[in-house]
Amino acid sequence: MTTSETASGTASILVIDDEKVICDGCRLVLHDQNHRIDVCMTGRDGLEAVRRGNYDVVLLDMKLPDLDGMEILRLLRQESPQIRIIVMTGYSTVNNAVKAMKLGAFDYLAKPFSDDEMVIAVEKAVENKRLTEENLMLRSQLFAKFDFSNIVGENANVLRIFEKIRKAAPTDGTILLEGESGTGKELFAKAIHTHSRRAAKPFIAVDCSTFSASLLESELFGHVKGAFTGAFQDKAGILEAANGGTLFLDEVANLNLEVQGKLLRAMETHEYRPVGSNRARKTNMRIIAATNQNLKSLVEEGRFRKDFFYRLNVLPIFLPPLRERKDDIPKLAYHFLRLFGREMGRRVQGFTDEALEVLIEYDWPGNVRQLKNVVERLMIMVDDRMLDQHHLVENLHPMRSRSGTDLPNTVEELKAVKRRILEEHFGQIEKAFLQQSLKDSEGNITRAAATVGMQRSNFSALMKKHHLAPEKFKPSPP
Repeated sequence: MTTSETASGTASILVIDDEKVICDGCRLVLHDQNHRIDVCMTGRDGLEAVRRGNYDVVLLDMKLPDLDGMEILRLLRQESPQIRIIVMTGYSTVNNAVKAMKLGAFDYLAKPFSDDEMVIAVEKAVENKRLTEENLMLRSQLFAKFDFSNIVGENANVLRIFEKIRKAAPTDGTILLEGESGTGKELFAKAIHTHSRRAAKPFIAVDCSTFSASLLESELFGHVKGAFTGAFQDKAGILEAANGGTLFLDEVANLNLEVQGKLLRAMETHEYRPVGSNRARKTNMRIIAATNQNLKSLVEEGRFRKDFFYRLNVLPIFLPPLRERKDDIPKLAYHFLRLFGREMGRRVQGFTDEALEVLIEYDWPGNVRQLKNVVERLMIMVDDRMLDQHHLVENLHPMRSRSGTDLPNTVEELKAVKRRILEEHFGQIEKAFLQQSLKDSEGNITRAAATVGMQRSNFSALMKKHHLAPEKFKPSPP
């Protein structure tokens, strides 16, 4: 019996009862409901049938000639916990029913029972099994999506982060993720939640920088009717929605001191009060916070509560910027290339060596998020099978604004800055210019030089400067 069959209303059912009238009645009624029915009239035959077959529901009589019904129930729960068991008994005392339910029975029917009572009990059991299987399937999909193996990275620092998170995820310890914008803090937070005991409960992410101070307090804690102008009814807050699960506070440095204090109290007492209420409510949530600022410096400046900082800083994890894990850049670039290739139905083979060199040498101020955006833009705009340096120069904008502290102080420093800018940025454009010319001329240097209006000797000199070989641009033999 497959999940799809169960979902469509058809189930495989085994009836174990020594009364032929009961067996025949169950067979007729349940067959009319499009279920598949097998019948066994002894406990041993029933156990053997369960071990051979694949049943969704078992209707089990508690009084059988060869085995005790409670013992069969106990064995079935041990060997086939996925089966829903409905016990049938003529001894319909409360004690028998309670004992059977404690042993794991899904429901019970007291003999004599009507056809409708049996049909309703079976439908409830089938639906419960279907929902459980769907939940397990969705959870396995979620686990696969946010498994650590899907967070691309083999850099030594990243591997150490994985090890820290694997140890911390199953606990309820508070985690503080630190790192620049775009380093993947929310992705790591979701992976922590998925590997925790709270995985079946909600993961609620809150960007603390998107709300005003007054609105954020109401969003977090909720409010009661009449708490302020416009509060026409009670409203549940994010803390209530995250109860039992994980609350991810992104950009936590943007919380004002008052909200910090209330969150601190909620973390320590597991209680909070909605805005305008004088009654405390219970909460049981795990906090994962993230910041791209130095919280310790904010504490020293009086802009962040010291007690709240120490409460968040139980397990600090620093996510390095992409420029400090350059060895991961090719893997990330190809990961995003495959990702967007599947989404867009595009078949781009990959990057040329020169294009990968540009990606690796670039500083990536926007980190992994920026790299992902660049690859997505390339997949949209470029029609070629290989992404080369020319494409990157057009779609990657490496010129960064310079702050006042970077300004040169002498003429020599000014000349040095000019040389560096020419080398870093004009050099990339110059190399891409040569590559395009050679590509158009299929590696013929003379034709490439003539096409762009240069002397062949000057064109060759530039090729040597950028380590370009004409053979790379010649068409492959058929």
